[in-house]
Formats: sequence, structure tokens, C-alpha cells
Amino acid sequence: MKHLKQLVFNLLLLSSVAAVAEEPPEVYEESLLLLYQDEEMISIATGTAKPLHLAPSVASVITAREIKTLGARTLDEALEFVPGLHVSRDQYSQSAIFSIRGIHSNFNSQVILLINGHPINEPISGSRPPQFKLPVANISRIEVIRGPGSAVYGADAFAGVINVITKRANEINGTVFGARTGSFGRKDIWAQHGTQLAGWKAAFSFERNTTDGDNKRYIEEDLLNNSGNMNTQYELYNTSINLEKNNWNLWLNSWNLKNAGVGVGITQTLDPLGKQEANQYTAKLNYKDKKFAKNWQLESNLTYRTGDQQSRYQLFPVGTVVQLDSEGNIWTPGATSAGYAEFTNGMLGNPGGDLDHGSFETAFSYHGHNSHLVRLAFGIKYDRAVAKESKNFGPGVLDGVVLSADPNTPTPISGTLVSVTGTGNIFLPDSSRTVRHLSLQDEWQFARDWELTSGIRYDHYSDFGSTTNPRLALVWATRYNLTSKLLYGRAFRAPGFGELYYINNPTTIGNNTLNPEVLDMVELAFDYRPTYDLEMVLNLFKYRADDLIAYGADGIAQNMHNQRGHGMELDINYTATNKL
Repeated sequence: MKHLKQLVFNLLLLSSVAAVAEEPPEVYEESLLLLYQDEEMISIATGTAKPLHLAPSVASVITAREIKTLGARTLDEALEFVPGLHVSRDQYSQSAIFSIRGIHSNFNSQVILLINGHPINEPISGSRPPQFKLPVANISRIEVIRGPGSAVYGADAFAGVINVITKRANEINGTVFGARTGSFGRKDIWAQHGTQLAGWKAAFSFERNTTDGDNKRYIEEDLLNNSGNMNTQYELYNTSINLEKNNWNLWLNSWNLKNAGVGVGITQTLDPLGKQEANQYTAKLNYKDKKFAKNWQLESNLTYRTGDQQSRYQLFPVGTVVQLDSEGNIWTPGATSAGYAEFTNGMLGNPGGDLDHGSFETAFSYHGHNSHLVRLAFGIKYDRAVAKESKNFGPGVLDGVVLSADPNTPTPISGTLVSVTGTGNIFLPDSSRTVRHLSLQDEWQFARDWELTSGIRYDHYSDFGSTTNPRLALVWATRYNLTSKLLYGRAFRAPGFGELYYINNPTTIGNNTLNPEVLDMVELAFDYRPTYDLEMVLNLFKYRADDLIAYGADGIAQNMHNQRGHGMELDINYTATNKL
């Protein structure tokens, strides 16, 4: 009898979906919330809320409750529980690499990270700020798409999309304080407040994380055969304010990383003195009118972000003898050797810079045609990077210095740092780009239990040209407890300023003839829910990635690789009890 009731209830739900799909977006979303009140909704796949199992993508949701249950302290730790997503560290510092289905690079710009729908990727690497870490106290939910997302989000939504949604006033509802301590001198504190006054809803959050680092991470032999501990300490501050009234929402955020160690060192030589610091300040104004006009919904976003980065590197330790080229950089095969230098205080470099980003996007949704929900979006964004640098090597620093031709009697070079900011001797010339985009998407319920989502997005970059990326997603409610999906998507990753324009750099040189990376992926997914307590999701995928960017043996960025991949993901969730 219990199973009969469940069957009848699910059949009613299934037949109801076809009816509510023809309603306006605001009524449609409210109806879905009532129908699927026990299931997570997701909007990252299309821009409109859908039950997770009906979303036209392979997606996962992690709620604040689940984060707490898992014991995750940072975003990185929470993401480890997503099938097909693995978190590791890059070889140059301690920045996280999000590898989705085996697709990643040393700088990991193949995954776009959004906070409240806004990309935080910076333009130099194309990835997140150096050593980006995010505490979890202010996270309401995390939405993850595994697979291409460029048809909606543009560049860098390559292997996947991660959207972190922060808590609003009603989720905090009062004042909350918290603290945590742990191994390696770890200390976390947070304070939050949510209130409503005169029609305004306001939420405030402050988080501070510090650690002395894991002193058990010992390197037995680095590039120069030295041994020692990795440098992994950091200090992090994250402050957010969220204001809401009627159709308006304002989000303000300050993210600050201080005294972050660089792990094994940027040149694979132990760097006990190396530090990275980064600051990012964001203001996002959102306007959403669900009744903009008859059959029309409007949403607009205006965002400004500014920040800076500063690194202090000991590229090679005290007393290192280095062969230099005629410009004072590290000699590489094919370059002219100028001789040998001994860096008596170490080979030192302090690169950094100021970053600015501005963007505006508007999306119109039209629901005046039966069984169709059409979304048209267009926007523009601007990115700028102004580099700063001081060092004790390279052009503008060692000009006129005569180096010894004998490695046994190298010319001594002191630790005096010379600023090359504003000169042609800096590691990155001032860089900027403007990107314009236009996208169109149609969600078409062409038959009962069948929905086809199609979309296309055109992006034009001022520095390397244009790209067009389509998607198709067929979702079939096969049975009352089984959903099948056939998905295709194309994605691209734009070269970062560093990959295009790095100069006078001891490890990497840019190439302004690079093409964007391109990915095509096909997916077949099955979501089976035999009981209320058991969910089984099987995903099969196959992809082809072309023109992947890497640095060759000469240190110059090239479209060097193609990658083919296929695999499967099996996710089984069983709720043994609701009391834990």
C-alpha cells in the first residue's frame, strides 16, 4: 500500500509539471517549489530554477546543512564530495586546482568560480586570485555543473561551473558567533547578523581563518638537492554585506589574503621567505523584475571589482650560481649566454599588480508562447591589469654588469631590489580587454515528459577575436522515478594576460598568437530514485579538448596539446535516518 501511494503521488507530480511549465516564470518557479519541496532546486544550468533531477545538465548541490555535516571548513574541502571533481594544489604555490573529469592545468582556469552569480576569475592567469580560499560560515549553498557551461557563462566555463550562494538576512535571522581551532595552529572565527528594517533586509558576515601551516610537509630533495619544510601558512579575511529591498539586491564583499606561504617554491626550490598577498573588493547591484511587462521578465547586473596582488619570491636561495643571458634573465637553450652570477642574498623577485573589472549584463525572459521559455541576454565587460615589480635580476637591473665566463668564479650580485614598474623591463606590460556577448536560450517542453533546451552564445574579445558556443540538452522523464538526459555542449577558455603577454620572466613567457582552448562534450545521464531514501545517478561522458595551452621547454606559452577523455560517474545517496 505504501508503494502504491508513492506511485500515485509521483505520477501526479509528473503530470503536474507539464501544466506548470506553461505558467509565467515566477508562478512556474513557485509551483515547482511546492511540487518538489523535498528536493534541491538549481538555477545555474539555465538561469531559471529547476528541480535538480530535471536540470539540463549534470549538476550537484551542497547545502549549508550538508557542509556542516561533512565538517568542511573551506570551499575546497566541501567540493571534494562532488563526484567527478578533485581538488589538488598547483606546482608553483598553494593555489587549489579543481579537476573535473580529468580536465585541468597548472593554473586551473578551466573551471569558472562564481559567487552569487559573479565570476571572480582574474585576468592575468584567467583563474581565481592567488591561493584563493573561501571559508564556509557564510555559504548558503554551492551549485556545481560538471561539463561545458560557455553557452550561458562564456569564457572559462570549460570543464565546469561552480556557483557559491551566500546567506541572506532570513537565513541568519539574528546574531551568530562561532570559533574553531585545530592542528597546525589553525584558528577560525566568524560573526554574522541578519535583520529586517523599514522594508530592507540586511545581512552581514565576517570570517577570519589563520594557520601556521603543516610543518610535516617535508621535501627531501628540491631542484637544487636541498631539503626542508614547505611554506604553507596563511591569514585570510572575508567580509560580506547583502542588502535587499523589493526588486533590488546589493552585494558588497572584501576578500583579503595575507602572508600566504608558497609551498615548495615557484621555481621548485624551497622558498622559506616566499609570500603571496591578494585583495579583492566587489560590488554587485542586481535588479530583477518578474513582471517587467506582459509575458516578460527582466534581470540586470552591474558589477565593479578592484583588487591587487603582491608576491615576494626567493627564486633561488642564498649563494646560488646562475647562468644568465644577455638580458640578465636565466639562460635558456638558444639564448646568448652573458656569463655566471652568484646571488649572494638569493635571486629575488617581487611581482604584483593592480586589477580592475567592470561588467554589465541584462537578460530578458519571454514566456508568451506555450511550452517555450526563451531567454535573451547581452552584456559587456572590461578587464585591466597594471603590473608592478622589483627584483635583483633581468633587464633594467643588471644592465652594464659584466658577468664572469667561469662558473667557478661567478660575479657576485647583491640582494638590492630595483623597481622596474612603468618600464619595458617589467614582467607584464599594462594589459586590458573588452568583451561583448550575446546569448539566446530556449527551454521547450515539446511533449509530455520531454523537454529540449537549446542555446548559443557569441563572445567577441578585443584582443583575440570571436567565439561561438552552442548547447543542446534533451531531458526525458522516463518513469515516475527515472529521468534520462542526453547532453551536448561546447566551451572555450580565453588565454589569460600572462599567457599572452609575459616578458622578462624567469619561468614563463607569453605568446600573443595563442588561440582559445576549445572543448566539445557529450553526456548521457540517468537519475533513478526507487524510494524516497535512495537516489542513484549514473553519468557517462566523452569529450575532446583542442588547443590546450601549456608552457614548453623554452618557457613560451603554446597551444601544445589536445586531450581526449571518456568515463563514468556513479553517485549513490541513501538517507539512513533524518535524525543525524
